Amino acid sequence: MKQLISHILLLSILFSCTPKGEINEKVSQSENFQYLSEQFADLKIIRYQIPGFDQLTIKQKKLVYFLTQAGLAGRDIIYDQNYRHNLAIRTALENIVKKYSGDKSTDDWKQFMVYTKRVWFSNGIHHHYGMQKIMPEFSQAFFEQLLKDTNTSLDEEIVNVIFDPTLDAKKVNLDPTKGLLLGSATNFYSPKIDNTTNEPISYGLNSKLVKDENGNLKEEVWKADGMYGAAIKEIIKWLEKAAEVAENDQQKKGLELLVEYYSTGDLKIWDEYNIVWATATEGDIDYINGFIEVYNDPKSYRGSFESIVEIKDFESSARMAKLEQNVQWFEDNSPIMDEHKKKNVTGVSYKVVNVASESGDASPSSPIGVNLPNANWIRAKHGSKSVSLGNITDAYDNAGGGGVLKELAYSAEEIERAQKYGEIGDKMHTALHEVVGHASGQINPGVGTPKETLKNYSSALEEGRADLVALYYLMDPKLVELGLLENQEAGKEEYDGYIRNGLISQLRRLKLGDDIEEAHMRNRQMIAAWAYEKGQPDNVIEKKTRDGKTYFVINDYNKLRELFGQLLREVQRIKSEGDFDAGRDLIERYGVKADQDIHREVLERSKNLNSAPYGGFINPVLEPVTNSKGTDIVVKYPSDFTQQMLEYGEKHSFLTK
Repeated sequence: MKQLISHILLLSILFSCTPKGEINEKVSQSENFQYLSEQFADLKIIRYQIPGFDQLTIKQKKLVYFLTQAGLAGRDIIYDQNYRHNLAIRTALENIVKKYSGDKSTDDWKQFMVYTKRVWFSNGIHHHYGMQKIMPEFSQAFFEQLLKDTNTSLDEEIVNVIFDPTLDAKKVNLDPTKGLLLGSATNFYSPKIDNTTNEPISYGLNSKLVKDENGNLKEEVWKADGMYGAAIKEIIKWLEKAAEVAENDQQKKGLELLVEYYSTGDLKIWDEYNIVWATATEGDIDYINGFIEVYNDPKSYRGSFESIVEIKDFESSARMAKLEQNVQWFEDNSPIMDEHKKKNVTGVSYKVVNVASESGDASPSSPIGVNLPNANWIRAKHGSKSVSLGNITDAYDNAGGGGVLKELAYSAEEIERAQKYGEIGDKMHTALHEVVGHASGQINPGVGTPKETLKNYSSALEEGRADLVALYYLMDPKLVELGLLENQEAGKEEYDGYIRNGLISQLRRLKLGDDIEEAHMRNRQMIAAWAYEKGQPDNVIEKKTRDGKTYFVINDYNKLRELFGQLLREVQRIKSEGDFDAGRDLIERYGVKADQDIHREVLERSKNLNSAPYGGFINPVLEPVTNSKGTDIVVKYPSDFTQQMLEYGEKHSFLTK
């Protein structure tokens, strides 16, 4: 599971999953490095560095390079998974950008370029976070003229999809009244598949569910000789090269099993691979590659392709190792019911890493923390890996955005606390969310997996559960005792930011009147709204108005911690017992509907901030260079988002040729 940027832009910070909010205005650690590249629509394009790459051996550099190429080879897959027409649309847009020789100073052309960059950013025509279709702010007539002028072909049906707001309007629909599948544009199911079938959907992490000519359900498996075969064969090629330069036998075995899985599509091999991968904790280089997270499937079965290549941050990992070493203490002292606790928390590893490259569902929008594998039985028996993406978090922080904090925080005290403790607070929140949160608790014997029992609410509830673990322990004296925090002020800062984000800040991301669909947004509002309501008798969180502006102010941090503990106990019970009705009621009551008056106010207050609520990245470029000393891999840091997207389209497109 992955932790996304939760606060609106992040004081640090989703996998697996912790979100945060506003970016602090801080001095860049690298004064001469320009983190912010450009801003358009609701997006910031950010650059990141790869600390320590030059200290790697040439063998390690080659490993990083091969893993990077394997990730980029699967880039086309996420576009097709997100929507069946995405690849055709992206190809047409890129052809127009490269070939158009007309007037590029017009508003229409500028809006066309904004639309194109938004499609690149979202890996398709639906918003990467809000799920709604991105509507062009130029006319269909202008677009058709661009097609004609550049000799670009695109089916009339697809052109109509782009401009008709009613066609395939939402990538992922979680409102069961509209039909989870029929209401979703995501390409994991044939358009002929609906909710009325009596045939069960098989566990299809790596397949698309379709109907054959006789109307029978069948799986189109994503493998070398199956669906997405051209891209997968390229992934395999680079993974095989990576296996040849693996750091150790365990890492090599994992890469070989991943190749076998991609070759056969056999999910038993995928499980075997995940066991080997989860227990391969030695070495400086690690990676994530596969069909992994199920957030884009309204039924939470089918995995989106993603790739992250990681280099261990030794200093930060050593500092945070205390968390990994004390994970059993956190489990034993959790407020959840004893019968829902793990008696022996197994194989939890935690590292801070620096990202070398990202692709698929992890790019351009990036998580800041990840906890894998997702299979509960593997986590329980063999353990899991938790990582915080250190250089990604730093890049978010250094990209600016403190104006949001100053506008939405109530007091100078809040702002000062955020500026002083926001960075360490966010990093600790992410670590607790990933290392302790996702690894905690157990499902009762005989109860199915959350995707089976909690269905379309499983992702939001799981992210909420992990967030609640983090929130509960952020104010625990144990963190000070372990030397992970200086005092409890960082915990207070995180409480301030979480309530502010859940009830106010994240509404910047929604159109007025829209329901909250994204799992992390649902879980943040659910927690904040529940805590606000349950704390009203003691005025734990107070709604205040000043100069016509609304704020939510915490009056009692200790009582708020108690409330977080109560809600954690209930959410864990829901997961452990598979209580669908209680889970549904919790999300629907507190996590789906935004307060329209506050939403309207927040949108108005945000107009003059000039700070986009979402951020994503230009990847560094790794290039092999041959000189008198042999072959080396050098890092270059491009600054042009459009140029990188066009180069990716030329070099790493295997499903459009």
